[in-house]
Amino acid sequence: MITTVFRGSSCDLNFAELAESVIQGQPIDRQTAGRLLETEPRHLLDLLAAAYRLRYEYFGNRVQLYFLVNAKSGLCPEDCHYCSQSKVADTPVQKYRMLNPEQLLDGAKQAADRNAGTYCIVISGRSPSERELQTVEQVVPQIKQELGLKVCACLGLLSAEEARRLKACGVDRVNHNLNTSERYYEQICTTHTYADRMSTLEHVREAGLEVCSGGIIGMGEQPQDMIEMAFALRGLNAESIPLNFLTSIDGTPLAKTSNLTPVDCLKALAMFRFVNPKSELRIAGGREIHLRSLQPLGLYPANSIFVGDYLTTQGQPPVADLEMIRDMGFEISIAGAESG
Repeated sequence: MITTVFRGSSCDLNFAELAESVIQGQPIDRQTAGRLLETEPRHLLDLLAAAYRLRYEYFGNRVQLYFLVNAKSGLCPEDCHYCSQSKVADTPVQKYRMLNPEQLLDGAKQAADRNAGTYCIVISGRSPSERELQTVEQVVPQIKQELGLKVCACLGLLSAEEARRLKACGVDRVNHNLNTSERYYEQICTTHTYADRMSTLEHVREAGLEVCSGGIIGMGEQPQDMIEMAFALRGLNAESIPLNFLTSIDGTPLAKTSNLTPVDCLKALAMFRFVNPKSELRIAGGREIHLRSLQPLGLYPANSIFVGDYLTTQGQPPVADLEMIRDMGFEISIAGAESG
């Protein structure tokens, strides 16, 4: 096998050998992660090829599809600076209470129609109310029985008892993003802490649920913050990592903050793959805006995407996603079964 060692101001790594070393059980350190983020554009394809080597080792050519429903919109007392639903945003977004079980089941049917294997129920707010939790408990068994989908719940901060109830009703995993590093967290939210989020993830793990946790890049953080988030997720053994790219929404404190390029996004995805080689890595919100014409290359390090819209922003048409996946020679995983 021919390999190339790159030597220069930004990178002198042998990417292929580094990937093989990770596969052999030698995790990379923070310094190496930083060097991956410094990869020069002329070496980008070599970095992506090495990241793909890791992706293929653990996930083959399969792409997991996710579909989310904004089950409760707006009305949030938190001040997350990136979010159009927060109390500090004056963005005109829809505001409505928790959808009823029939509406949530209809959303699950849309997920199945779009070949998604996982249905994500997402609500705004600090924590779920008793009524909201009971709604999830009522509808999840129906979704599992009628459609066979995996269910991921994103309900805010959870107590240990709430996490156990989600496990008991059939929820497979809980999404609760770290969003950024512990150091930078207070720059993007002050109404709850990084420790609060970590506590929720501990309750999720203790309840026997899978952990879905990731973050957002492009919020004004430093590269080291991205690295610290990636390593924190490795410490959590997160089964699923959604990586979002900030959508600068007018009316939010972080409007016009992000200056990401497609190359920045691809290097970040590759770094997260190297740090978390066995985790499902999902290209989440903002991919259409920031990856643009390079979206297909994101599937070399990542093995999962959302199909359809996000919480308050639109995604590209699902047919375009499916065409992109198939044009790249990848396969679509449907509810645990592979479909070419």
